Amino acid sequence: MSVPAPLPRRVAAEAFGTAALVAVVVGSGVQAAELSGDNGVRLLANSLATVLGLGALIALLGPVSGAHINPVITLATWAEGRVGGRGPGRRQVAAYVPAQIAGAVGGAVLANAMFDLPPVAWSTQDRFAWQLWLGEVVATAGLVTLVIGLARVGRASLAPAVVAAFIGAAYWFTSSTSFANPAVTVGRAFTDTFAGIAPASVAPFVAAQLVGAAVGLALVAALFGRPAPAHTDAAAPRGAAEPATSPVSVP
Repeated sequence: MSVPAPLPRRVAAEAFGTAALVAVVVGSGVQAAELSGDNGVRLLANSLATVLGLGALIALLGPVSGAHINPVITLATWAEGRVGGRGPGRRQVAAYVPAQIAGAVGGAVLANAMFDLPPVAWSTQDRFAWQLWLGEVVATAGLVTLVIGLARVGRASLAPAVVAAFIGAAYWFTSSTSFANPAVTVGRAFTDTFAGIAPASVAPFVAAQLVGAAVGLALVAALFGRPAPAHTDAAAPRGAAEPATSPVSVP
């Protein structure tokens, strides 16, 4: 049985992964906007880069931290673990979420700098509309259902390909282009580019994502039933490292 990475290393992996993801999303959006004046082409380029980058990051960081790269995934796996006796503990959640948010902001600043833009430029792209919030509920519910469902049926190893494919599809079938990630939403407020979101639009998006996470957990319970309690032959030693959860994630 593999030994879980120490918590500081897992937290660093979450910060790095979220920073890299936001750099991919923002940077590819800037590049697409510079190369094409057609919004459809821009979105295609942006979604393709995100799919490739996300899949690579989940595959790389999954064995270290579980590759959540997303506060709703961290919270959903914690909620699932409270019932089934598996998943991250409160200390891990408390460490992961701030690291993910800080990483997202850092990724946006890095992407701005790579394209010779001001390091911090608040987005002016308003995304304040009920249909966009509904799109975020749908995208996040689908993501949580997929991630937890894969773990339930013993297919977590497929997460890099399946999660990335879902996010790529959700870019196109949801009205919001599938942020589905509170940390990434916050980070994208720091860039006034194609992928940005105005600061005033952030809170409703995050609220919709949290609602979507709750809907996703309800769907998992409806589709797969309640998780069975974890059984161990012996109690874990006091002070043992919390396990990294199975590879999951996203934007």
